Amino acid sequence: MRVILHVDLDAFFPSVEVREHPELKGKPVIIGADPKEGKGRGVVSSASYEARKFGIKSAMPITRAWKLCHDGVYLRPHFDLYIPASNSVMKILKSNADKFEQGGIDEAYLDISNRVKDFDEAREFAKQLMEEVLEKEKLTCSVGVGPNKMIAKIASDFKKP
Repeated sequence: MRVILHVDLDAFFPSVEVREHPELKGKPVIIGADPKEGKGRGVVSSASYEARKFGIKSAMPITRAWKLCHDGVYLRPHFDLYIPASNSVMKILKSNADKFEQGGIDEAYLDISNRVKDFDEAREFAKQLMEEVLEKEKLTCSVGVGPNKMIAKIASDFKKP
């Protein structure tokens, strides 16, 4: 029996910004182009869950985001923060997997087939992994469990914050 986890860091870019700048906690944080008072060009790269409540989504034109949320905190991407944060999380994930495949800066697949005996045990394993990432990196993640990558990815989206 194969047991695959899909780990997806929650609103990764804004979460790293909030981790580094705690005064942003609870505010709608939008990462992307400069809105220039509603006349900017470009798109939203990522949005915090607080910003998503206003209807802001990735790839949305930044002018549309500005119309939906003037009071948001608009930041240009800081890959100098995101890449080291991603590397640290991926190191944790890799150390907890029989096989590891990074799927992007904020997601990965872990084969834990030899570490658990069934899906109930895999669920507990996933919870512990989420706690370890939160404790060590101060970032939250969603973890889906399944018999293959596709099901695990669907499962990780099922209970996003």
